[in-house]
Amino acid sequence: MRELCFLGTSAGVPTRARNVSALAVFMDTPSAAIWLFDCGEGTQHQMLATSLNPAKIEKIFISHLHGDHLFGLPGLLCSRSMSGIAAPLTVYGPPGLREFITLTLRLSGSWTDYPLDIIEVDSDGELFDDGGYSVSAAALAHPLTCYGWRINQHVAGTLDARRLVQEGIKPGPLFQRLKQKECVRLDDGRLLNGADYLGPPRPGKKLAILGDTAPCTAALGLAQSADILVHETTLEAAMMVKANARGHSTSVQAAQLASDATVGQLIATHISSRYDAAGAARLLAECRSIFPNTLQAHDGMRIGL
Repeated sequence: MRELCFLGTSAGVPTRARNVSALAVFMDTPSAAIWLFDCGEGTQHQMLATSLNPAKIEKIFISHLHGDHLFGLPGLLCSRSMSGIAAPLTVYGPPGLREFITLTLRLSGSWTDYPLDIIEVDSDGELFDDGGYSVSAAALAHPLTCYGWRINQHVAGTLDARRLVQEGIKPGPLFQRLKQKECVRLDDGRLLNGADYLGPPRPGKKLAILGDTAPCTAALGLAQSADILVHETTLEAAMMVKANARGHSTSVQAAQLASDATVGQLIATHISSRYDAAGAARLLAECRSIFPNTLQAHDGMRIGL
């Protein structure tokens, strides 16, 4: 993971300044993949103002089926196909996501010309571990089934250069290939497996991206010790009862979670359309009163990891 790009930061409906939820994560994989988290209405329009290449989107994670997190997905899927993108795409989300996608495409006479895999998440736990990254999901506190996500990076172990030199192998480009776990045939016929010369994997960056939620223990588990926590701050502290009744969190509650989970940085997003710039600034101030290392996301904001 190398960068976050916020494509939409409004809750419920778009405003003049903010579109509805979508977040792109630029990965540092060999393919320079992009993972998209939620896809509210207008997300592909937001992409046009960035350097984001839809062909690089390899995975999409939909937190839940409320429209402000979902209604941009059919358009993006179709546009990707109409652009001639043949790369496969995997979409993760709660039960009902497959029906939504297949029914929308069928009724609109649309299709995809690339392999599309839809994976419905129906329990908490690890979704996958590809060796470089693992992704876990947990259900949050919201009227619809809503998932939060945690992405853990695995950094390859240190290459045992001393052992290689002892075996008569000179430092150079070969070392880099072995560090990538390649199998290399030497001029003398020996076959070296890079994995045999690497130490154990080391923990890397940790990112938690939570969907809509009232405070809950699952959120704390996903956020624990994350380098960055992306969390909704739909309403101000004075509106806690209303926020929680609708499955949302206040600014102060998000900041308290960040503090309890000892995260590195909180990024506040999903801001109610009732707030203008001054109102949004008040939300940020409330967050910082509890957790000083808070940023408030705005559309187009990019932040490195």
